[in-house]
Amino acid sequence: MLQRIYGTAFETVDELNQYLWRLEEAKKRDHRRLGKELGLFSSSPEVGGGLILWHPKGALVRHLAEDYCKKEHLSNGYDLVYTPHIGKSELWQISGHLAWYKENMYSPIDIEGEEYYLKPMNCPFHIMIYKSQIHSYRDLPIRLAEWGTVYRFERSGVLHGLMRVRGFTQDDAHLFCRADQMPAEIDRVLNFCLHILQKFGMKDFHAYLSTRDPEKSAGDPQKWEDATLALQAALERVGLSYDIDPGGAAFYGPKIDLKMIDALGREWQLSTIQFDFNLPERFDLTYIGEDGNSYRPYMIHRALLGSMERFMGVLIEYYGGAFPVWLAPVQAILIPIADRHIPYANTLSETLKAQGLRVHVDDRGERMNAKIRDAQNQKIPYMLVVGDKEMESGEVALRMRNGDNPGAIPLVDFLARAAEDVAAGN
Repeated sequence: MLQRIYGTAFETVDELNQYLWRLEEAKKRDHRRLGKELGLFSSSPEVGGGLILWHPKGALVRHLAEDYCKKEHLSNGYDLVYTPHIGKSELWQISGHLAWYKENMYSPIDIEGEEYYLKPMNCPFHIMIYKSQIHSYRDLPIRLAEWGTVYRFERSGVLHGLMRVRGFTQDDAHLFCRADQMPAEIDRVLNFCLHILQKFGMKDFHAYLSTRDPEKSAGDPQKWEDATLALQAALERVGLSYDIDPGGAAFYGPKIDLKMIDALGREWQLSTIQFDFNLPERFDLTYIGEDGNSYRPYMIHRALLGSMERFMGVLIEYYGGAFPVWLAPVQAILIPIADRHIPYANTLSETLKAQGLRVHVDDRGERMNAKIRDAQNQKIPYMLVVGDKEMESGEVALRMRNGDNPGAIPLVDFLARAAEDVAAGN
């Protein structure tokens, strides 16, 4: 009887030790375990597989991330829109989703004899916003952005925490521009992606440029060539390392996939910049040129963080749950040594909250060391211990989640330190 045996070999002991370290570190950073331990999110068989329930702490982290991104979008030339969760079958027929993507869509809903579908993508809705009025060449580029929740059918066997779900929210944007605006628009989008991701502390990236498959592509080959060269030139101007994926583009246009490399050397898919020559034709998109004639705009799909669910999963694993101060759901916890110190801790809490910090008072009847250990396990950035000495001096005894113990400092000094850490993205 033959038995197949699988094994992994290493040339040196150091390589083996590094491999074992990565395996152990990956377990420690697993977002599913940390999500439960830190009270960030959960799922429930009663709700359904691949449908995420965001708990208060996880929802707050997500809100802070989204709020920052939305403000950056508004200050960088985007307009925010909202669109429905369902659309008539006619919309998905025009877009081609019922022909090309139906297996990933949920069954139709009958409403007064007409079929509606949960949206798997936001793009047809943004296109209808563009089509709702006539546009001049002076109006372009138009950049429509939405944190739009979509629904895609995934087999139960491939569902994985936050990384592979059935309902998720994309930070979606669709750009409509003239041919002469295309190179500058690609530069702008790519630099904007890097700007946002670097705010979250991500620094190492690798890109993939997917090019046309001559057998499976729609649209003018010259437009494909122009768009591919524009994407490649943008990557080179930014100085990103990239690989070519020959023939790897979708049938409707070339794309850039931007992947972040974490401390374990793993690649995580985040931003996508995708040209589309298909939907502008299908929906007959036009703008009026300087000569009074109608022209077809270029359309670019752009997801920056990708989906908020997947990005949150990546973020949890990237930081091992120890979010930077500006994203931490609880930034500081006040630990009174005895019950008589609780009023002083509550007074300090109100002062810190007035300065914009997210603060909690641990007034449980536990020993001080147990409270400190729990705060460290919850990965709270600052622990402020208060007792008789601190009440007398008006100070706080500062401890850090990394084990540093600066000791007693004036409250004003702590506020300055916290403000500096928040500003630095620490």
